[in-house]
Amino acid sequence: MIALDTNVLVRLVTRDDEAQARRAKAVFDTYAGEVGGLFVADIVLVELCWTLARTYELARADIALTVRALLDNASIVLESPTVVKSALAHFEAGSADFPDCLIVAKAGAAGCSQTLSFDRRMAALPGVALI
Repeated sequence: MIALDTNVLVRLVTRDDEAQARRAKAVFDTYAGEVGGLFVADIVLVELCWTLARTYELARADIALTVRALLDNASIVLESPTVVKSALAHFEAGSADFPDCLIVAKAGAAGCSQTLSFDRRMAALPGVALI
């Protein structure tokens, strides 16, 4: 198994550098037949979603589609797939950013009763309290 950095996924999704996008696709093609050959850490998902939203101004639906594609790709092992699924459901249903949804989902999975925040959009997520 090999780990992927955020920039590999960004190139693959945005194709903003065609040469790097081809190399990124070649990696995916190489591991296409290998179940679990590629590892994506939670922090990589956070960076990916933040970059797609802030730098590339992708729509929420496109970001959700990207995360879902990673979840559904048998070649990819996510660090926390169950937590990512929960975060994705909240992201698709609400207004909080995906990184905030993942923070809350990971906190819940860790047994936390609440997540404290100053972020009003995050307050709509279950278990979040504004301070």
